[in-house]
Amino acid sequence: MTDKAAAEAPESPAGAPSSEAAPAPEPPAPDTPAAFARGGVTRPRRSVPWLLTAGLAALLLLLTLTSAGLGAYEIPPGDVLSSVAHRAGLGGGALDRVPESVLWNVRFPRIVLALLVGASLGCAGALMQGVFGNPLAEPSVIGVSSGAAVGAVAAISLGLSFLGTWTIPVFAFVAGLGTALLVYSTSRSGGRTEVVTLILTGIAVNAFAGALIGLFIFLADTAAVNQITFWQLGSLSQATWPKVLAVLPCAVAGLAVAPLYARKLDLLALGERPARHLGVDVERLRIVLVLVVALLTAAAVSVSGVIGFVGLVVPHLLRMVAGPGHRFLVPGSALGGAVVLLAGDLAARTVAEPAELPLGVLTALFGSPFFFWLLRRTRRRQGGWA
Repeated sequence: MTDKAAAEAPESPAGAPSSEAAPAPEPPAPDTPAAFARGGVTRPRRSVPWLLTAGLAALLLLLTLTSAGLGAYEIPPGDVLSSVAHRAGLGGGALDRVPESVLWNVRFPRIVLALLVGASLGCAGALMQGVFGNPLAEPSVIGVSSGAAVGAVAAISLGLSFLGTWTIPVFAFVAGLGTALLVYSTSRSGGRTEVVTLILTGIAVNAFAGALIGLFIFLADTAAVNQITFWQLGSLSQATWPKVLAVLPCAVAGLAVAPLYARKLDLLALGERPARHLGVDVERLRIVLVLVVALLTAAAVSVSGVIGFVGLVVPHLLRMVAGPGHRFLVPGSALGGAVVLLAGDLAARTVAEPAELPLGVLTALFGSPFFFWLLRRTRRRQGGWA
């Protein structure tokens, strides 16, 4: 362009050359830092939570159908769907008396209980890891599981039955919730709660609870000892609709409240001081979420016994795949926990058929190696613990 043509070119109000004179620069490549800052490389990432949710939901439906049909008395999938459709008034037809009774009085209560317990443990684990800012945290840290075990063991050892079949679950729930509140109130000082103090208090309370369990086992007779041992191993073999109704209100309440605090958990991940500057009441957040964790865990343990590692493994696996955002992680962990526990219960009652393996043993067999791998991975990334 000549000097004369340049002088005649139109200018913008600010004096800069117009868009015709200075064409806009090309957008940066998707893998450049500028594109990353603008969110270019995160677009494929945003679809991962949705795809993962759809995959988990589909797997859950498949496992539900499989669990309803498999067992000592096999029921074809078509008959299961026909019976469900008949009960829902969508056509289909009722089965014979025996398969109908097996399906609705044995299989479905167990499936629903596995879904509620797994979702509660998975969601509680995600909340604990978010509150403590540590991927190694799980609900047992604040003593809920050990406290619930003390309540159940005490009821069994002392032969208490004044609440009928509800005696053991009620004692376990009250003791677990009470233990969590005791740990939290003991760890508070000056109106604040330090995470390290809370964890150390939980360790001390867990040790004391273990001593109480040993004492009750020593005082119990042989039949009670066998029942205590089976309860501590964790199982859903005693699932009934009344037990489902017992855990349902607590599970639904906890699972409904937990996602409401996902954004605050994301802010807390930046650190306590930045979270406070951004308007998060950290102490109130911890109080509410510890209560939610205690509610979910105590309700689950009270009807299933001690089932470990679900609250540790599931949230961490989802975090590795879909990132640390709690808006997906909290509900996703509930869905993943339901999938894991339903699959574990299916394996527990079919692998060694006609015998049934304790569910807590299976989760520990698969969860312990993962925990050791996670410890080594965390230490290697941090360059040691010192």
